[in-house]
Formats: sequence, structure tokens, C-alpha cells
Amino acid sequence: MYGAVKDELKATLAEIEEAGLYKRERELTTPQSSHVATTGGESLNFCANNYLGFADHPDVVGASKAALDTWGFGMASVRFICGTQTQHTELEARLSSFLHQEATILYSSCFDANGGVFEVLFGAEDAIVSDELNHASIIDGVRLSKAARYRYKNADMADLRAQLEAARAAGARRVCVVTDGVFSMDGSYAPLDEICDLADEFEAMVLVDDSHAVGFVGEGGRGTPELFGVLDRVDIITGTLGKALGGASGGYVASHREVVELLRQRSRPYLFSNSVAPAVVAGSLAALDLVSSSSEARETLRDNASLFRELMEAEGFSLLPGSHPITPVMFPGDDGARRAADIADHMLGNGVYVIAFSFPVVPRGKARIRVQLSAAHSHDDVRSCVAAFVAARDAVG
Repeated sequence: MYGAVKDELKATLAEIEEAGLYKRERELTTPQSSHVATTGGESLNFCANNYLGFADHPDVVGASKAALDTWGFGMASVRFICGTQTQHTELEARLSSFLHQEATILYSSCFDANGGVFEVLFGAEDAIVSDELNHASIIDGVRLSKAARYRYKNADMADLRAQLEAARAAGARRVCVVTDGVFSMDGSYAPLDEICDLADEFEAMVLVDDSHAVGFVGEGGRGTPELFGVLDRVDIITGTLGKALGGASGGYVASHREVVELLRQRSRPYLFSNSVAPAVVAGSLAALDLVSSSSEARETLRDNASLFRELMEAEGFSLLPGSHPITPVMFPGDDGARRAADIADHMLGNGVYVIAFSFPVVPRGKARIRVQLSAAHSHDDVRSCVAAFVAARDAVG
């Protein structure tokens, strides 16, 4: 039977290749860091989510190593059977305190957190109103629920109001506005203060996936709810331990106590997945210590992002406006996808690792290279990245 399926799959793969959308995975031969080596040589790394530089921070690595001796390698169980250590509950309590939420529940990833929250809380009599640029994990999670689905244009408050009106007119019992805190392809922020105002007006809940903000956005690193002054008005926060908070794995839902307790009883990705590995829990606790004890890494990150924008704009590159360390360098037009890919390849050849994105990951005609700054980058690293962009543009066109 597989003979026919094999031919069909090969044809699909060929179509992906022909469209220029085939994803090739470059192998790192070093730990994740601002400077890495690939099978092709050493490179400056400007495409990781290692915003605070904690992926190879000695305190995080040291805590993780020590946990192997103290807590073992893996849990070999789910949480409610025998997969809960005291450090799991400690991490949940620490996240709750840090995010100013009543309770937190850990998941294997934020993808699982988003996949497990909607089905438990929202049924056929409810409505979910979702930003059109929300992450794939939110989209998949919403689909798992039987709630009515409404979509509003990205960060468009007039359209959000219209969708909320429609949901209420249809007689929805519970209504929830769902948004990314930061939209990962654009580096733009959801206007959470305005979203919360509309949610209050229509008696709706607010859920924010803050994966690209927790740890470094906001004065204390508490993410977009802190940035917009709505920590006490967002009902549910999902997030990851796999980006700024150490960069390993694991996710969470932080919310009202009743929400978290119900998720513990009924959320399928939580009930049927192994617990977060002990070494990851310990490293994440160390990362939280670093975030809570000093603002130095956040300040360095903001400085690096600002410097990169200033230098690139001076060289005439087109950037999407913003201040987030995700900085899209745009290559518009019908040939933009090819130019972006060629420039990224040229830069890797010159020791700067970046990734090009094009349709269908981003809208057609809006190809880009998504540059991601880190607190681990030096000013010389940033200048080297800009110089590599200039050299690639000169070589490629």
C-alpha cells in the first residue's frame, strides 16, 4: 500500500521544493549562544529566541547540572500519577508570583498549553474572538473547542468591537478575546489596554500568549500585560520556558485559581504528557532568579535592538517599525522571497546566521529576514550583522 502513498508524498515534497518553501535544518555543532558553529563554520547567531542570553548562562546550566544529581533525568510519568516533584510546584508558585497571577500550571510546551486550555473552558454555547495573526498553537487550540469562532483584523480595535458585538448578538454565554502579546513575524505588540477596555465593555475574558515577551518586555520583565499596565485585567496568560527563560522547553498557563484547578482535572495535554524534565525545571528557576534580581540583561537587549535599527535604517534598509528585539528586514515585491533567501544564504557564508521568511508563513509580497537580537550580543556583533547585510545586498542586489 505504501508504494502509492510514497509517490504522492514525494510529489508533495517536490511541490514544496519548487515553491521555494522547503525547510532545511542547519545543524549546530555548539551550544545555543550568540556565537555558534554550524557544519559550515562559525557564525554570529541572529535567529534564535535566546533574548536574554540565558540558553548557555552558567547559572542556568549549573542549576540544570545539579538537578540531574538531585532529581534525576526524567519523571517517567504524568503529573497526577507520580510525576510531580516539589520543584515543579515551586516553579509554578514562582511563575504565579512573578506574573501577578493566582495560580500556574506547567505543560510540556506552550503549544500544549494553548492546545489544552480552550476545550476545557469553552463549549458550544461560548465564543472565542481571535486576532488574525495569532500563533498556530492558538489556532489549533481554538479548533479543539466547540466554541463559535470569530476573527478580527490584526490589532484592529474597530473590528474587534464588531466581532464582540456579533458574538453577544448570537447569545454567547462566555466570550473570550484571544491574542498574542507579541506577533512573532512582525515584532509588534497587541494593544492590551484597548483590548481590556473592550473586553470590560462586552463582559469578555482576555487570554494572552506572551511567549515572545515574558522575561524581557515591561519594566520588570513580566511581559506585555505589564507593559500596558493590565496585569490585573488579563484573565489567562500562556507562555513558554523555551525562549527568554532559559530556552529549553516547557510552557504554562497562569490565571485565576479556579481556571488552573479545572485545567488540572480536564486538560488533556497536561493529563497525558510526561512532566517537564527535572533539569529543565531547575534551569528555569535559575532563569527566573536572574530576571527577578537584575534588569541588566533587559537593558542590554533594548540597547542592542535600538542600535541595530539605527544602523540598518542609516544603510537604507526597510524595517517594520517597532522596538521589540524581533526586527523584520523587509524585501517586498514579487521577487522579494528569492532576494531574501539569497541574502540570508550569502550572510551565512560570511558568518552571520539569519533566516528568510516568505509566503505562506508571511503574506505574499512581504518577504523578510527576521533578525532577533539578544542580550548576549555585543555592539561589535550588531555592527558585524549590519555589515553582512550591506555586503550581501551589494553582492545579491
